Amino acid sequence: MGSKIIYYLIILPISRLPYVVIYTFSNFIFFVLYRILKYRNHVIEDNFRRSFPNKNNEEITFLKKQFYKHFADIIIESLKGFTISKKNIVKRLTVQNQELLDHYYNQNKNVVLVGGHYNNWEICGQCAPIHCKHDLIAIYKPLSNKFFDHKMRKSREKFGLSMVPMKQAKRHFKTNNIKPFGIIFGSDQSPSNPKKAYWTKFLNQDTGVLFGAEKYAKEFDWPVIYVAITKIKRGYYTVNYQLVSDKPSKENYGIITEKFTQLLEKDIIKAPQFYLWTHRRWKHKKP
Repeated sequence: MGSKIIYYLIILPISRLPYVVIYTFSNFIFFVLYRILKYRNHVIEDNFRRSFPNKNNEEITFLKKQFYKHFADIIIESLKGFTISKKNIVKRLTVQNQELLDHYYNQNKNVVLVGGHYNNWEICGQCAPIHCKHDLIAIYKPLSNKFFDHKMRKSREKFGLSMVPMKQAKRHFKTNNIKPFGIIFGSDQSPSNPKKAYWTKFLNQDTGVLFGAEKYAKEFDWPVIYVAITKIKRGYYTVNYQLVSDKPSKENYGIITEKFTQLLEKDIIKAPQFYLWTHRRWKHKKP
């Protein structure tokens, strides 16, 4: 009952407000998280200091503040996603080189799309199927709250994205062969089992990286494409697809994961405030 009250009396009313109003809510969220609650401040600061050891206290403080502002925007933009129209979302996310994906679609090839929690990955996942000829599939871990899991899936899937639970992924790939599809992986999360992760240097630290994207790409020889998201201004983003590997089955072990990680790192270094610093990305030690 509590979940339904939150959804119908808080989330939906806010979601239906115009952007000029919801960003007022974002400003308030920023003030509460940054000034009052100091939400995960120790995690965020530790992540920044480890990732950018050459930055001084003043620079770290500035980056933290900018991150909290962006984080508040991501929260409010995600709420807006529950009711955003197709016309509105297309206006707010543009794809610069859709022809790269179309090239593989015309060859009847499936693709692996790999990205990170950088800029607004939610609006990208929602909007990409509108531009894309491939059927797009996102691998995800279902929420424990069944009501919010259903509402979240309904929101993300309304423009054509298919949400597939991790445990059903491989079976889904093998049975879905009517038309070419693209699989979306968020590969920058901390792996649950560090012994099964691929370990590399990422932002100056030993980092375990999820290996699923490379595993499936090599097994089925699907081209791997990095999804680079750039924030143009508040509420507006662009996507640029970058080829990671055209023949993954011929790549040496780890090369695809290394290339993806380096591309994501390059984007983060350009504008660190737009990465998701609230999660404990480096909670595991290298075995």
